[in-house]
Amino acid sequence: MNTRLVKFLPAWQWLQHYNSGKFKSDILSALIVIAMLVPQGMAYAMLAGLPPIMGLYASILPMIIYAMVGGSPTLSIGPVAIISMMTFATLSPLFEVGSAVYIEAACLLALMVGVISLLLGVFRFGFLIQLISHPVIKSFIIASAVLIALGQFKFLVDIPLQANNIPEFLWSIWQYIRFSSVETLIFGILSLLFLIFIPKLLNTQSVQNWIGNTAFISKALPLVLVVLSITAVYFFNLNEIGIKTVGEIPSGFPPIRIPHWNAELIWTLLPGAAMIAMVSFVESLSIAQATALQQRSQLNSNQELVALGLSNVSAGLSSGFPVTGSLSRTVVNADSGAKTPLAGVFSSLLIIIVSLYFTDFFRDLPLAILAATIIVSIWKLVDFKPFIETWHYSKADGIAMWITFFGVVCIDISTGLVIGIISTFILLLWRISRPHIAVIGLLEGTQHFKNVQRHSVLTSSRVISMRVDENLSFLNAHTLKGFLINTISEHVDLEHVVINCSSVSAIDFSALEMLEDINNELIKLNIKLNFSEVKGPVMDKLQDSKLLQHLSGKIYLTHFQAMQALSPEML
Repeated sequence: MNTRLVKFLPAWQWLQHYNSGKFKSDILSALIVIAMLVPQGMAYAMLAGLPPIMGLYASILPMIIYAMVGGSPTLSIGPVAIISMMTFATLSPLFEVGSAVYIEAACLLALMVGVISLLLGVFRFGFLIQLISHPVIKSFIIASAVLIALGQFKFLVDIPLQANNIPEFLWSIWQYIRFSSVETLIFGILSLLFLIFIPKLLNTQSVQNWIGNTAFISKALPLVLVVLSITAVYFFNLNEIGIKTVGEIPSGFPPIRIPHWNAELIWTLLPGAAMIAMVSFVESLSIAQATALQQRSQLNSNQELVALGLSNVSAGLSSGFPVTGSLSRTVVNADSGAKTPLAGVFSSLLIIIVSLYFTDFFRDLPLAILAATIIVSIWKLVDFKPFIETWHYSKADGIAMWITFFGVVCIDISTGLVIGIISTFILLLWRISRPHIAVIGLLEGTQHFKNVQRHSVLTSSRVISMRVDENLSFLNAHTLKGFLINTISEHVDLEHVVINCSSVSAIDFSALEMLEDINNELIKLNIKLNFSEVKGPVMDKLQDSKLLQHLSGKIYLTHFQAMQALSPEML
């Protein structure tokens, strides 16, 4: 009973061993995380085109739900920049940004993302994370970070810039740059300088010797900037010179309700919801796996899908928008000593207090401050070294990265990701269709066979040995046949062909027919076809095939045994 309960409710395992020591660590971690979460949550809601308060709403129930059913002790669920940007990209072409119907659609989108993730988890589709290559995800995150940062410049200059892609951004700058607010720009630049250089100052040895450990202060700097900017607006009436602020924010618990929906709206939002569900799962699981490895904890990808799905369902029902795991807050959560997911619950309770009693405090918060917070936090992700490293290691993966990057920055986030995924599969199919095939020979004094082009080996004029380093399928059957024809044509005295199958784990029907054709053609040339080191699953498939019934040669357990039988003079 307990095993089944832990499987569906992982919180049961750590709740049984909870103590005062863990409680103190979790409370301290929650206080540190909340210093980041409040300004970040409001900023990411604004990034999604939503009222800032929705960033707090989206941080309450999802964290509580994840603590109960999620597997990571430190993963911080809530609004993040990329998912917020994808929310904006999905909804902005359909509805007026910030309108009531736009807000309602954002809640419905979160609910749909949750249902999709939940269904994938229940039906054990967690393996789908493997369908997106790491280079594509890395490129997608970098390109999205560029667009997210560019999208915040409209708040730094107070003009309606468009940032769905770079061409659109450049065109809107050309149109509106003359209307920009110098006062807002100065205020925004000062905020950026504060967030960039104060942490560097705090990390200097002299400051640390004077103050001590400055880690908490560094993490809380966005909240410090929020407080300072609100104070400046209040006492110096900066809104009168054009500094725009958040304005009135409703207080109280988030409204719990099912967002308005109909079949047509669901079909319209479904592609965007599916993309957000996929990206949120990949991002969340990647972060959770990283912390799980450090803490030696176990993760189940299907259970994480269920947890993420329920978290998004709760966000949709509580006037929030799509959420996922946050890398920055998770790292802070882990570094600050969080012992259990209850640290996230404590963070949620603190946000409830903020939502109930402190929303009026944020009324004078300048929008430029939230924009600066996003730019500084997201720009750390913009790093082009992975493009160069990947290109040097694998041209195919490098091409996929660049295709994804330009697709995102030149078209839009969702389309760019789809193009990147498609390009990955095309390049994968291209690689499979061109398998590595090598003629092999015996290393003298051993029983090992190596590529004749790489090593000095023993060969026989009567026997050709070759190794195929790929599963045989319709994609590469003709490539193998062409290689065999070309190789055989170069050997006049040939009597045997031996195909080493040590790297072949599957042979599909098209490849089987190709091998049957080769066997028949070689019989006409008085050449026998042999196989060695055939794997068990492959042999099971071949047992009743025509290939074995009419095979001119034999199947050998090892390649050395094949050469002993067919060319003993070589040994």
